[in-house]
Amino acid sequence: MISIVICSRNSKIDTILLENIKSTIGCNFELIAIDNSKNEYSIFQAYNVGITRSKFDFLCFIHDDIIIHTNNWGVKLLEIFNKETEAGLIGLAGAKVKTRMASGWWDCPHDHKAANLMQHFNTEKNVNWNYGFEAADNIEVSVIDGVFMAMKKNPDIQFDTTLKGFHNYDLNICLEFKKSGYKILVTNQIFIEHFSLGNLDVNWLKAIIKFHKQYRQFLPLSVELHPKDIQAIEVKNAKKYFKEILNLGLNRTSIGLLFDFFIIFFSSGLHKEYFKK
Repeated sequence: MISIVICSRNSKIDTILLENIKSTIGCNFELIAIDNSKNEYSIFQAYNVGITRSKFDFLCFIHDDIIIHTNNWGVKLLEIFNKETEAGLIGLAGAKVKTRMASGWWDCPHDHKAANLMQHFNTEKNVNWNYGFEAADNIEVSVIDGVFMAMKKNPDIQFDTTLKGFHNYDLNICLEFKKSGYKILVTNQIFIEHFSLGNLDVNWLKAIIKFHKQYRQFLPLSVELHPKDIQAIEVKNAKKYFKEILNLGLNRTSIGLLFDFFIIFFSSGLHKEYFKK
């Protein structure tokens, strides 16, 4: 049995999504819809409300703009949790490495990621993502995307409400599960369609930097990656995000970032370029 939690931008859940869940889940469930139409909650707060209200041992956090195309997906989730007893969190997209440098979960080489979903883009095109499952149907990763997250309930694990807004809740809960010794998986046994992209604006950038400062002692995370490979990804992300920070005029943040990652900048020669800027 599964408790489904949705932080809704509207006062009511769309009937199409509700009927989709009912017709495909294949097991008993409860739907906990957090009405956030008046923007009363951060997503961290809303999801914790969902955890508190839930009565089942497994929870599934989903966006309100998806359609699930797999029949009996709830049964499949429970089977994975029963088989993979060390797993605490399951998603449909994620990465084997999460750098210490501020970055999204997707900021790593393609062969270190796994995903199984259809993503719609603002250009009205959509793309089927199905990769990373050459070795198995369930792949261990370090972090997952928040569009669909199934969680084994643990009274000691919740979302961190000191983090605000609507960004990085997925990274937050991943780090909390990793800190508690659980594995995180991405599965290809469930397929969804996602109708929107996240908004990677200045608020997202500020939020991702705050998240990394809070969890810096636990990063980087990796699954089967050599430290030299991680270092190369750190440098690439340093180039990308330092450029974004400078372009947005966040000069105080950029100075702090230089000192936090001085070794990366110095060893890669980036300091010559960025100290001038």
